[in-house]
Amino acid sequence: MVKSIILVIVSAMMAISINSCKSEARSQFTGADGEVKIMTLDPGHFHAALVQKIMFPQINPVVHVYAPDGNDVNMHLNRIRGFNTRNDDPTNWNIVEYRGDDFFDRMLSEKKGNVVMTAGNNRLKTEYIKRSIEAGFNVFSDKPMVINTQNFELLKQAFEIAKQNGVMLYDIMTERSGIAFILQREFAQLPEVFGVLEKGAHDNPAVYKESIHHFYKQVSGATLVRPPWFYDVEQQGEGIVDVTTHLVDLVQWGLFPEVIIDYTKDVNVLSARRWTTDMTLEQFTRSTGVSEFPEYLIKDVQDDILRVYSNGEINYTLKDVHAKVVVIWNYVAPEGGNDTHYSIFRGSKSNLIVRQGEEQSFVPTLYIDPVAGIDVSAFERALNDNFAKVQAKYPGISLKKLESGWEVLVPQTYHIGHEAHFGEVTERFLKYLVDGKLPEWEIPNIISKYYTTTKGLEVAKRSQ
Repeated sequence: MVKSIILVIVSAMMAISINSCKSEARSQFTGADGEVKIMTLDPGHFHAALVQKIMFPQINPVVHVYAPDGNDVNMHLNRIRGFNTRNDDPTNWNIVEYRGDDFFDRMLSEKKGNVVMTAGNNRLKTEYIKRSIEAGFNVFSDKPMVINTQNFELLKQAFEIAKQNGVMLYDIMTERSGIAFILQREFAQLPEVFGVLEKGAHDNPAVYKESIHHFYKQVSGATLVRPPWFYDVEQQGEGIVDVTTHLVDLVQWGLFPEVIIDYTKDVNVLSARRWTTDMTLEQFTRSTGVSEFPEYLIKDVQDDILRVYSNGEINYTLKDVHAKVVVIWNYVAPEGGNDTHYSIFRGSKSNLIVRQGEEQSFVPTLYIDPVAGIDVSAFERALNDNFAKVQAKYPGISLKKLESGWEVLVPQTYHIGHEAHFGEVTERFLKYLVDGKLPEWEIPNIISKYYTTTKGLEVAKRSQ
């Protein structure tokens, strides 16, 4: 009996000790200068550099880069050097690089940092994330963290291990920083203006988002050189699991702020489809600098044309609300054109529409259009009364009356651009590190987001 009591006491003390250790692990960051030590893993995408476009006191200026030798890491280091040598507000990163085929194992064994930053080839990304978490590192990952249903299970395991190890896994959702999407979210929470969110139908969704991108484009004032593997969907991922990550995230985040989403109950993928963007060898060479299609792309070449499954759409319900997300990749924008985003939330009193076309000078702009049959005078009074609440949060915004409704005018200071949004996401991540946790809704919603995209790909392939 005495031995049993002693065993119970010892077990309880061990449990307290273990929980204490986990608590200490979760609170290892205090916000002190230089305590966040980044290890950049195989930076094959320009987003890896954008995380370092500005400096934060909390991030140590010594950054270790682990990568295989090649053009990907060369371009990354050139971008960092560009930040260090620019005239306006130059950075002072000190890059310590390791190149070799064993780059990942070397990073795990050397333990030169406490945060793994990954933005590049997605073929092994989910495995890298899971193993980094297992090794006790926090992970700050570019999207997509997973590109197929098989690796979706690995991602779920990674979050469980992160919880056990007291570390954090977070993906970079820059679109949440766009002022038009922030305002769309704000007005969707005002029943006097928006009314009740419509349920919609498969052929008439209550929520529709469409994003058009271009392979050949300018970034930071220079022509963007794509790595050739970017056009291999087995390495980059199809469009339906890549850019749609942002679209699905904005649907969840915009309609159900801080609400936990359970993909096993709340998400139902109804249909999906995929199609290719076709390009000639000359176009491929202009984009990549590579004169021939690599061997791994030959499977996608038909009649000398590279066919890339970069386009897709997913029709699904989220908490019984019909939503549709569409991603389109063209080779190059028309003269004077740019990437665009269209978004609509349909309410019983008004539709909240984000447009980003030529008329908006390719700047995302929010419009509030009352639905047909509503008393427009009463609606205008309600809009003006409630607009002050939003204006208090975002000083300087105003309303412009149009024939169809209202345009929300936003001061230029809010339009900081896509590249600057990486700094805002990084700032949020640093705060979460100090807090020792993500918001309660964030992890289940990340998992639901990647379930939606990977299930969408599965359905699209099956139905084709």
